[in-house]
Amino acid sequence: MSIVSQAEQILDRVRAAGAEGDLIIDQGEALSLKAKDGALEEHKVTSSQVFGLRVIKDNRVGTAYSEAADGESLVALVDQALLNASYAAVEAHEKILANALKLETQDAQLSPIDQATVAEKIELALTIEARLAAKPMVKNVPYNGVQDSVGERRVYSTTGLEARSKARMMHCYAYALIESGDKNAMEGIGQAARRFVELDPDRLVDQAYQNTFDILQGAAIPSGKYDVIFDEEILPSLFNVFSMMFSGKSAKDGVNPMRDKLGEEIADSKLTVRDLPLDTDGFGYALFDDEGTPAQALCLIKEGALSSLIHNSMTASYFNSASTGHGTRGPRSTLGVGLHQLEIDAGTADDAALHAGAYLVVTDLTGLHSGANPISGEFSFGASGYLCRDGVRVQPVRGITVAGNFYELLKRIALIGSEQHWNWARSAKMPSIRFADLSVSG
Repeated sequence: MSIVSQAEQILDRVRAAGAEGDLIIDQGEALSLKAKDGALEEHKVTSSQVFGLRVIKDNRVGTAYSEAADGESLVALVDQALLNASYAAVEAHEKILANALKLETQDAQLSPIDQATVAEKIELALTIEARLAAKPMVKNVPYNGVQDSVGERRVYSTTGLEARSKARMMHCYAYALIESGDKNAMEGIGQAARRFVELDPDRLVDQAYQNTFDILQGAAIPSGKYDVIFDEEILPSLFNVFSMMFSGKSAKDGVNPMRDKLGEEIADSKLTVRDLPLDTDGFGYALFDDEGTPAQALCLIKEGALSSLIHNSMTASYFNSASTGHGTRGPRSTLGVGLHQLEIDAGTADDAALHAGAYLVVTDLTGLHSGANPISGEFSFGASGYLCRDGVRVQPVRGITVAGNFYELLKRIALIGSEQHWNWARSAKMPSIRFADLSVSG
């Protein structure tokens, strides 16, 4: 039985029960390779298929999932979701959208046919580990890998929605452990692409080694207030930790500190933040959200003012608004909200202005979740990086703590660089931002 026929069978049974519903079908294939001491340590091939059903009957929501696709299992899937709904509390705002759209991504662009052989991918994994392990002072390469994954999501509903997306991601990564005397350090980097030929092992090895070697002699610096630039890997992570500030669901639940600040200035006027799901250069690209709502560009902060929260259909109904196309739901989970790929507008500062005087570049943060309170904005993270002056590294820095309040930090933006950069996973695109007077403890 085809996927479409299975979906029809499930949704027909939902309708026959007097309910409405939507169905997510996720399918995926992945190859994972890891090397150790010149030999292949892991060669894992996986495939998966999961059906995730949400039903709504009498304003009560029930969900269920199945990894089996036989007729009996699909009948049981519907019956379990209906049973779960019968015990659920009434939720007046959660509905299945009256959406009969037909949506489909372009496979040739987002999921190109892979021309590389498995042998070539194995050779790449072995090459990365061997070349990095051969570098001076490298004790070993404890974390490395090459992965090729293809994921497909289909969303159907009792109202006629048919949406399908498929994407391929190839990535490789490596971390080097360097020891010199009583000093040791481990850093790394990754690369992501849609085609095998776009991966660059030489560049990966050089970056992973240089990142580790450069930080090896790092030491603490005197406690005080420093201007800080979080690098292109860390800045997206920082915004991700506090992304609840944009969540319509958190606002509905009463825990979003920005709930009542739409239209108000919450950041420096130089800052404009957008979610751009239709940028195909990023791996957060989305044609539609997990409810089948078409994705769209959304300005979150415009010149320092909060311009929008992100909504699914339920939070939009609660706030008498419209879905922004940010509904999230997995086959095994309930409805939520989430960003696609965050982008910060480029500023006007050139490199000379951005890097004038003394400042700290942060290249790593630890305790990103345990050290942060998204409600209050308070954070305290272990950090490492480089103390710099006029664009030149003065010394590597380790063993420090950076602390402050993220929401206050947004108001202390000194400069925004004129060039945007993707992080290596291509999930966010941001310029360098110089924040003023962040507390650093050595």
